[in-house]
Order: sequence, then structure tokens, then C-alpha cells
Amino acid sequence: MPLKIALVTETFSPEVNGVAMTLGHVVEGLGRIGHAVTVLRPRQSKTDKAPVSATHHEELFPGFPIPGYPLLRLGFPASSRLHRLWTDSRPDLVHVATEGPLGWSALRTAHRLGIPVTSSFHTNFHAYSRHYGFGLLHRPTLGYLRYFHNRTRRTFTPTQELCDELMVLGFRNLALLSRGVDTALFSPSRRSVALRSSWEVSSDDPVVLHAGRMAAEKNYGLLFRVFEAMRKANPRCCFVLAGDGPLRRKLVQDHPECRFVRFIPRSEMAVHYASADVYIHPSLSETFGNVLTEALASGLAVAGFDYAAARQFIRHNENGLTVPCDQPEALVAAAVRLATDPALVQRLRKAAPAAVSAQSWEAIIRRFAAELEQVVAVPPRATRPAKAFPVDVREASVGWKGRH
Repeated sequence: MPLKIALVTETFSPEVNGVAMTLGHVVEGLGRIGHAVTVLRPRQSKTDKAPVSATHHEELFPGFPIPGYPLLRLGFPASSRLHRLWTDSRPDLVHVATEGPLGWSALRTAHRLGIPVTSSFHTNFHAYSRHYGFGLLHRPTLGYLRYFHNRTRRTFTPTQELCDELMVLGFRNLALLSRGVDTALFSPSRRSVALRSSWEVSSDDPVVLHAGRMAAEKNYGLLFRVFEAMRKANPRCCFVLAGDGPLRRKLVQDHPECRFVRFIPRSEMAVHYASADVYIHPSLSETFGNVLTEALASGLAVAGFDYAAARQFIRHNENGLTVPCDQPEALVAAAVRLATDPALVQRLRKAAPAAVSAQSWEAIIRRFAAELEQVVAVPPRATRPAKAFPVDVREASVGWKGRH
């Protein structure tokens, strides 16, 4: 059954991050199988214009940069405009992908108009507060997220592990929306001798890659401890970091021994993955970790903590290395193994692509579409209207007896 879907998000292309990439795949996939999708997002710059697309339409809203993180923007509250849009052209379903002011406006407006609402849990914002000096906000942020998502008919998370964790924390109506990987794009066949030459490495020198947002929550302190240990164990190691973010300038200044690449088109990023040998994933804040599956698809020997995508796809010592989440020194030791055991690296690299070979975006999006159709088919139930943003987080958190 073709649906008319309004997808509300505060991050989308032209932004470059895992959530924006995921939503891009979802929107394009839904459009290809016949659903009419409108993306409602903040304008990213004065020159940002809604692109012409065969798979979806975009409505741009005013936005503002996140304090301390100007590369990302939030949308201003927009209930009046959303009400006009959805009164003139009513969607069958509103899917809210982010929990900021624009997402909250969408939730309230959809409730007022009696439109079914679903949501996605993409980012552990309650955990991020600790990385930015706002540890006291952890509890109220969690309370707000729980209140927000429990006002929707279904909340989609990327792993069953996260579903189980959120259920313990009081989230309801949870469902799985996993992440795919484009195995035609991310493939060992894209390995480039020319690129490796530009890095000034020989065919036998191990290249260690890391890709992603250079931000506090990504555990860069541990990553560079890992790099230092690998370099001591094998001085021929070459370290390449691809991405951008608030920490980039300081990282470049502090680590001249590394090669830094800014965000590049995904086709070029696929060549960077395939031209490396080892991928180290130190983050403990991901809800999934798209970079890890892209590294596996590209044929890299991966080491990371045993959670999220790593837990789902890596079989320890068969197609990658995983370590317990509370043992950072174990990650250092695993990385040193990869720096000093070329036979192990080659064995893991050979096995890595098969780990994600069945993780196609097409199958994931079809399952997601079927879930949305089920939501729309269920008659609406009485729903207490959501309060004006921001929600009184005391109501959402006080008295909660679950794990924080």
C-alpha cells in the first residue's frame, strides 16, 4: 500500500554523518518502492536549496547551529507552518527522526491533526551530555527522550541490544530498523595503489584508518593511545583519519604523525577504506556504528568494543576482534596484535566482507515500510496532547525507578 510519509529530521544531506546517511538511504529506498516521501529539515546554510529528486520532496525550515558544534543545526519550532502544510496536504504518517525543536513541533502537530506518528532513536543524547560538561543533564535528557518517544506509536532502533536497553529504561512500543551497507560501493576491489603511494607507504606497511565525526563522544583519547601503542610495536604503521568536527583542529595540531582527510564524497571514502588494512573503532556512544560495517565490507581487519554493530556482525578472531566494553586496555592489546601479526590481519581481512554481505538496504527498507503500513492500518487511539516544547522534564524523570 503506497503511503504518503512526512519524515521530519534535523540532520540530512548535505550534512555528513551516520544519521544523515542512514536517512538518505531510507528516504531513497521508500521512494523507489512507491511511497511518496517529503523530508522536512532545517536549512543548513544560506545557499542550501531543496534538491530536485526522483524519490522524494524536501521542505526546508529555519535553523540554528548547535552551541559548541556549529557543523550541525537544529530547526526552530514550526508548529504553525507544519499545521498549514499538513492541513493542505495530509500525510498518512509522520515519522520523526530527531528529537529537537522541529521534531517536537512535528509530534505535537501530528497529534493535534490525528496523524499517526512513529519515531527513530538514532543518538544517545543522554550519554553525550557527559562528554560536553553537562553531566547533570543526563537524567532530565533521558526523561525527555523517553517522554518524546513514548508519545509515538512505534520507536525504531538500529539493534536488538538497544531495544532491550531502552525497554529497561521505560521506553515502549520499540521495533527494529537495522542499518544496511552498500556492498557494491564498499568493497575490497576499490583498493588503490595510487592512494597508498600518496600516503607514502609500501605494500607491506599496515595502514590504520579511522572515519567519523571528530567529537568528544567518539573516544579519541583512547584512539590515540591505541595508535601510540601500535606505532611503538610497529613503527611502519601509517594512521589516516577521515572526517571533521569540533576536535579536528586540535587533533591535527597534536598529532602531526597522522594523515588527516576532511569529509569526502562516499565514492572516495570507499577507496580510502579499501586502501587501508586495519580499522580501530573505540567509540562507546554509538547506537549502531555505520563506519564499522563499511570497514568490514571493504575488507579491513576491525577491532572494537563488543556492542552495537560489532556485536551483531563480528565473530571474535574469525572476521574481526572484539573486546569487553569496560576494558579499554584490551582494545589497545587487540590493536597491537593487528600491528604485529600480518598473517592475522590477512585472515581477518579475507573473512570480513562476508560478515555484512546479506545486510542490504533494500531488504531493511522493505521491512521498515511494512511496519509503517501496519501502524497506519491500526485505528487511532485517544492520545493526551504533547506539551509545548520544552517538556517539563521533572514529570518525565521524577519517580522513575529504572536504570540510568
